[in-house]
Amino acid sequence: MDAMGEFISQPPTSLLRVAFFGGSFDPPHLGHLAVARAAQAALGLDSVLFAPVGVQPLKPQGSTAGFQDRLAMTRLAIADQPGFSVSVADSPRSSGAPNYTLETLLSLRAELPAQSALFCLMGADSFAGLRRWHRSAEIPFVAPLIVASRPGESLSDLEGSLPEGLTLAGQSLGPSISQVESVEKEQIELHRYILRNSSGELAPLYLLPGLEIEISASEIREQVRSREQARPEAGDRLQRRELLPSPVSAYISAHGLYL
Repeated sequence: MDAMGEFISQPPTSLLRVAFFGGSFDPPHLGHLAVARAAQAALGLDSVLFAPVGVQPLKPQGSTAGFQDRLAMTRLAIADQPGFSVSVADSPRSSGAPNYTLETLLSLRAELPAQSALFCLMGADSFAGLRRWHRSAEIPFVAPLIVASRPGESLSDLEGSLPEGLTLAGQSLGPSISQVESVEKEQIELHRYILRNSSGELAPLYLLPGLEIEISASEIREQVRSREQARPEAGDRLQRRELLPSPVSAYISAHGLYL
């Protein structure tokens, strides 16, 4: 299958603004959807590609659920979301080698029409560890970063999180406000910065600083286990807080995941 997977079921015929959103999606939850919607609204994205990862180099223990289950859950999670697509660009390699974001982005960019814009969407927790990624200083120049805030992860020390060889060039270009459609019609704040590498090349960096979405996949997995261990109040809390899209919750129960 092509790297963009289901996204290419209708070949693009014009310039596109596409964000790659990689991760374990173990499981995909409403926080992932909220981050993607915010980025979509703030940067006028035509598509957000949700790409479950096969093997993360920095997580040798792997994911709790297998790739096919995570892929299936991701399809269910975004099924009714306009502009969201599933990508198999980060699917497991036949060699068992880890998936490197830089290589995935280069492959995706080669498939897009010339002059289209490719971005890399990530949470503040991923950005904090960016300097440990494979050839991380090259990533913003292949696909500018969109970094979404996470509870407990500060975006105040940008310089401290940048890979070696990258610096902030000048001041923020200033915040702008976009509106994302939701029950409350939230206002999404976007900050723009400029990165410079050791060769003097420049690349934009986009921050979404106001997203305080207190949902984590590890919390969800623990709640699923608790529900199955004769603690029905945990399952009630999972449903009450609406942490998961209902089709994903049903899939987890039907397949006995995270027990």
